[in-house]
Amino acid sequence: MRTNSGGTAPTGFISLRRLIPLLLLVAVGALFLALGGERYLSFAALADNRARLLAFVERAGLWAPFAYILAYAGLVALSVPGASLMTMTGGFLFGVWAGAACAVVGATSGAIIVFLAARTGLAGIAGRVGRWAERFEAGFRADGLSYLLLLHLVPLIPFWAVNLMAGTMGLRLRVFVAGTFFGIMPLALVYAGIGSGLGGLLEKGRIPHHGMMLRPGVALPILGLALLVLASVIYRRRRAAAVNRGPASNRGPGSSP
Repeated sequence: MRTNSGGTAPTGFISLRRLIPLLLLVAVGALFLALGGERYLSFAALADNRARLLAFVERAGLWAPFAYILAYAGLVALSVPGASLMTMTGGFLFGVWAGAACAVVGATSGAIIVFLAARTGLAGIAGRVGRWAERFEAGFRADGLSYLLLLHLVPLIPFWAVNLMAGTMGLRLRVFVAGTFFGIMPLALVYAGIGSGLGGLLEKGRIPHHGMMLRPGVALPILGLALLVLASVIYRRRRAAAVNRGPASNRGPGSSP
């Protein structure tokens, strides 16, 4: 384990005190789930409470979007599953554009909380995991914006895990905010668009499902965006590798090192 020249804590050292913010988020999230909070994050719950939600939006007026953003940010900060349903609910309550905008602001705000907590407590952990983790961290830092865009466009990794991972990689805050905000925007518009049409389904007593996202008209445009981002990442990596090889390849047999 390495120490710096000032004689401070070893590089990669994890302090329990610095882990407190992250542990508090985990504890509150676990308590929320233990008390059955996830039962309110389902399409069935949305169908049962749609009249109450619409009445609240009508009474609250301009305060309703702020309440929605705070609720969304809180769920993301606690890493509670249900982001897609929350975004659909935003579309259902406020329409496509306003619902997507509120969802993006709420999700990004909650993600920032997780990111900062993870960066405070877990930054530098890659050096303790292994050489492969250090290489991944170096690549993530070098092209963090593209990495985040790709991870959000193709959500193979849960949203909360991406936030934690970005924090442990020591990514700059402004890069994380930009990558999260713009990365979740396409899916937010799609989910909010689906949510704006839920009223008709719910009035007919039909319960929507997540399989709607697998329809070609929904999934293919998102996949196309993801492939564009992936292509740009591959191109920049290959270009950087070619530039790094350039000086070495131009040296003659008798040239000095």
